[in-house]
Amino acid sequence: MPTATVLPPCSVLLLAGGRGQRMGGRDKGLIDWHGRPLIAHLHDLVRPLTDDLIISCNRNAERYALFADRLVQDDDTDFQGPLAGIRAGLHTARHDYLLVLPCDAPLLDTSLLASLLAKAGAQPVVVRQGEFWEPLFCVLPKSLGDSLENAWQAGERSPQRWLRRLDPRAVDCPANDPRLANLNTPELLAQGDE
Repeated sequence: MPTATVLPPCSVLLLAGGRGQRMGGRDKGLIDWHGRPLIAHLHDLVRPLTDDLIISCNRNAERYALFADRLVQDDDTDFQGPLAGIRAGLHTARHDYLLVLPCDAPLLDTSLLASLLAKAGAQPVVVRQGEFWEPLFCVLPKSLGDSLENAWQAGERSPQRWLRRLDPRAVDCPANDPRLANLNTPELLAQGDE
């Protein structure tokens, strides 16, 4: 694994701004897993990587503030999806690269994050499983802010479609890689405890 000194400085964005529909409307990032909120597990993982930890949240800001240097929220209170959070994060990021992760993936490890950051350059770097891209596990150059803003103004709301147009570099992971498990339903959260 590359050492932290060879990885580029980055801002980190944890996406926690969703409705939590699959969790009955509960705020996913604040749901307990192994005795702590999911966001706490991600905070512990990424904190050594950055001095610019951003959380995208649209509610419970006072609770999320404990785990971030800064909070961002969507321009619109309509829950426009993860691309809205990425847009706010790119606009706010202080470093040249933004590592983007969902708040409900507590099984991620430093090896995968180092692999993403080691490929950082002019193109986005995105996790891929087979032919399927995982757009919420990515590193984005801050210079893509204008591209995202243009796509957003044209009505784009899909991180996958936007990123695929940018010829992303892949970090390949095996199918069903447990590190990428999104614990975003009560059943998956219970399985993650096993």
